Amino acid sequence: MASKIQMPAPVCLIENKDRKLVVHQEALQLLSGIRQPVVVVAIVGLYRTGKSYLMNKLAGKNSGFPLGSTVQANTKGIWMWCVPYPGRPDQTLVLLDTEGLGDVEKGDTQNDSWIFALAVLLSSTLVYNSMGTIDQHAMDQLHYVTELTERIKSKSSPQENSEELEDSAEYVRFFPTFIWALRDFTLQLELNGRPCTEDEYLENALKLKKGNSREVQLFNLPRECIRLFFPTRKCFIFERPTNRKNLHRLEDMEERELDPDFVDQALQFCRHVYKTSKPKTIPGGHIVTGRLLANLVETYVDMIRSGGVPCMENAVLALAQIENSAAVLEATGRYVELMDQKLELPTETLQDLLGIHAQCEDEALQVFMARAFKDDKQEFQAELMRALDQRKEAYCRKNELESSKHCKVVLMRLSKDLEDRINMAFYSRPGGYQDYFDDLKSVAVRYHQEPRKGVMAEAELEQFFKDKEAVGRAILQSDEALTQKEKEAEEAKARAEAAEREREIQRQKQAELEQKLEDQRRSHEANMEYLKEKMEKDRDKLLDEQNKMMEAKLREQKKLLETGFQKHADQLNEQIGQLRKQSENVKKPSWLSNILDAASLGLSLVLPGFVGKAVGSTVGVVRKLFKRL
Repeated sequence: MASKIQMPAPVCLIENKDRKLVVHQEALQLLSGIRQPVVVVAIVGLYRTGKSYLMNKLAGKNSGFPLGSTVQANTKGIWMWCVPYPGRPDQTLVLLDTEGLGDVEKGDTQNDSWIFALAVLLSSTLVYNSMGTIDQHAMDQLHYVTELTERIKSKSSPQENSEELEDSAEYVRFFPTFIWALRDFTLQLELNGRPCTEDEYLENALKLKKGNSREVQLFNLPRECIRLFFPTRKCFIFERPTNRKNLHRLEDMEERELDPDFVDQALQFCRHVYKTSKPKTIPGGHIVTGRLLANLVETYVDMIRSGGVPCMENAVLALAQIENSAAVLEATGRYVELMDQKLELPTETLQDLLGIHAQCEDEALQVFMARAFKDDKQEFQAELMRALDQRKEAYCRKNELESSKHCKVVLMRLSKDLEDRINMAFYSRPGGYQDYFDDLKSVAVRYHQEPRKGVMAEAELEQFFKDKEAVGRAILQSDEALTQKEKEAEEAKARAEAAEREREIQRQKQAELEQKLEDQRRSHEANMEYLKEKMEKDRDKLLDEQNKMMEAKLREQKKLLETGFQKHADQLNEQIGQLRKQSENVKKPSWLSNILDAASLGLSLVLPGFVGKAVGSTVGVVRKLFKRL
């Protein structure tokens, strides 16, 4: 569903107040209103390095995020600007401008580390902005990346004896792509006397040193972290935009007043970000919408404020609980909305109602499956099945009530003459019983000719006949034209007809029960079909995620082997082997069939009255599904 983005200026998303992080509810509400996938670009770096200028350019504006014109840091906390994504009408671009790191007035490196960690957790593209060149000083300033394993956990229960850097495979699942933006770059791009690209310059700066000394370890640590955590990386260099005396009025300057090279470099940077940035995802490949991002923000900040460490696994589980509950409500609401639109009561038959129910249930299932994720035990899908079945039964009862009301009105109209004659004692005469019997039959014949009486037509007619039994017996007994034997025969005939009508009603009830059981079987199979389709898509997302991770690690392994770091390459090879093994297991038909088999049995137990028949057919349903795998 498209969302109209109406944000003329950035708003504060996370305020850094008295060294405590506070989420702004206004910003969360804006995010929650975005139903589209979001591409989140965050920028981090030392204060007074021109981060806000690049973010304004990405927003297509000259101003918005405050640039500041003094030596003091301007942005406090994390500010957000949601804008339509250029060229992608079905996505929203969320820009996050973070508080400058290393502000001497703040003097709180721990606070800076949390800002950096949040930028990593929330973004799909992370821009690190720095001044000058990538030298050891620049690497030392990027010590925040070496602290990420202390600030972010991928699993709630990490594997025993696992080293931090060996666990990088899990971080790569949800870490953003990395762009290093070098501002006021004045050197010639050369390596060993030959021209090089910005990316080659970055990769050369990330080369590791051989040796085991403490100095070598300190040198390698930030480089190892960047290489392992951010296997997809890019570098951009920028000239100084204008001379120093004009920097304070950068927001007001026209492009023609800026350095042409800087203008072109900023344009290339924006084009790259627009072209390559992907929607934010969480492990498993589930795409994040604005609503999900708002929940993630709250979850992470709550974890930090409580003194904990943000854990992606726990965050995803908490997010799934919120989203899946909302998915049940949304799908149920959609079902009721459609039923109220399509259903005209009373329906002629129960099957007519069940046919409309099936259509509405199908659309409700689509709504649920589009929003729900990580419902591993199908608890929420089962909850939806129960909710829809309960509402279907409510519509059935309402249908019966409307049918009864309508039939009573029809019978009252058709039997008016009959009632008048009874009240006037018209039938209290010799031969009156036959006239009464003929008039009663005439009411029944005309009643059967009436359209749209609904499912209670026979039951209400039978009740009408029962109400007339006492009157009929009285007229029969008083009819002097009939012998006692003829009267007994007429009574026997009336009882037989009443018994036949009762048997017909019971046959109708049995047929309706079988129709409902058949509808529940159809519902069960429809749920399994949608679940199978969703799980196949989730499996494809997981395999795609695994393949991207393997490709990134293979690239990194090749670079390490080329530079003689066999030990590091072997560590990556072990991770690559584990990823291959995981992918092979996921590809096996048994991986999906075992899950669906258990899910089929579990979902079959949801519907009342369905258990006996469902359990016997569950295996057949699953086998039928897997014949099509």
